[in-house]
Amino acid sequence: MAKIGDIDVGDFPLLLAPMEDVSDPPFRALCKEQGADVVYTEFISSEGLIRDAAKSVIKLDIYEKERPVGIQIFGANLDSMLRSVEIVEKTKPDVIDINFGCPVYKIAKKGAGAGCLRDLDMMQRMAETVVNAVDGIPVTAKTRLGWDDQSIKIREVALRLQSVGIKALSIHARSRSQKYKGDARWDYLKHVKETPGLDIPIIGNGDVTSPEDAKRMFDETGVDGVMI
Repeated sequence: MAKIGDIDVGDFPLLLAPMEDVSDPPFRALCKEQGADVVYTEFISSEGLIRDAAKSVIKLDIYEKERPVGIQIFGANLDSMLRSVEIVEKTKPDVIDINFGCPVYKIAKKGAGAGCLRDLDMMQRMAETVVNAVDGIPVTAKTRLGWDDQSIKIREVALRLQSVGIKALSIHARSRSQKYKGDARWDYLKHVKETPGLDIPIIGNGDVTSPEDAKRMFDETGVDGVMI
């Protein structure tokens, strides 16, 4: 049985991906009814939270019937991330997730989202900062294979994040430069799962559009869960 921290998520966990303008409470409730084991909010800007921006704050709304539920945050500034975590903790999510994978230019160019893949030391510091700031809530992360095909270091990323206390890692099996084009490269998920010394759950993401795809990802890569 896979576990995220102390949370049992089953033998074949299916997770709803955090999606901007999609995974709001009604959509999450629908997916929960249809069998999602873990659901995530839309990603939330740390800068928006600390400035009490309505668009960011409203995304903190979570409900008992959707647990376990994760809140995902993103940012490029360590102090802002630290302050936003204090706000997020008050809503009592089951999981706090850090977005290290958003490929959108306006976010990545500031060093947030997938922009963190260009500075792995910074990514590790940010993850460690958030983990150390949180009391009793597992911290997870979502990322991509690398910035581009010349900088795929996903096994190193996984080990670095594990070393600072990240409890599970979701991997969209594309690089940032691919955005949402081309095929997701599931072979990298298998490589990560085979990394010596890596113990945290690895959640696969990308090109899962049917039940058969989800089963095939489990069988071919050995991931601990599938994010859809």
